Amino acid sequence: MSEKVPMTKEGQARLREELKKLRETELPQVIKDIATAREHGDLKENAEYHAARERQGMIVARISHIEGSLNRAEVIDPSKIKSSKVQFGAQLVLSNVDTGDEIKYQIVGPDESNLDEGRISVASPLAKALLGHVVGDEVTVKLPVGSRNYEILDIRFG
Repeated sequence: MSEKVPMTKEGQARLREELKKLRETELPQVIKDIATAREHGDLKENAEYHAARERQGMIVARISHIEGSLNRAEVIDPSKIKSSKVQFGAQLVLSNVDTGDEIKYQIVGPDESNLDEGRISVASPLAKALLGHVVGDEVTVKLPVGSRNYEILDIRFG
């Protein structure tokens, strides 16, 4: 049995939408591109053909990855969590103790993390260090760029 992967409902919906787009739009298009490139003759020196085949391989691999993630998903609704501690689904406001900068993150599943959108993976060093802590705690996180100290200012769910 595969290990379950935590995921929010929103993350599950985004993955399903991406899977639909890959299956219904991108894969049929790349198959057409391969057929068109084949018509140009000699496949050994046909860059369009090789590029399309490579793209097809990437699309098929992504479809397989998404299907596996959705099959192993344990969908968790953060709005139903009642806790004062940091855990999966938490929306956090942190303060960098050294700079005073405030940052907001939500702890989500590995397949739905996106740092630009403030969603960090539950498996990330930052999330792992924060799990189980409460508002007011100072947490030191060892990151590839060095240690950072954060104070937890707020924890919300949903």
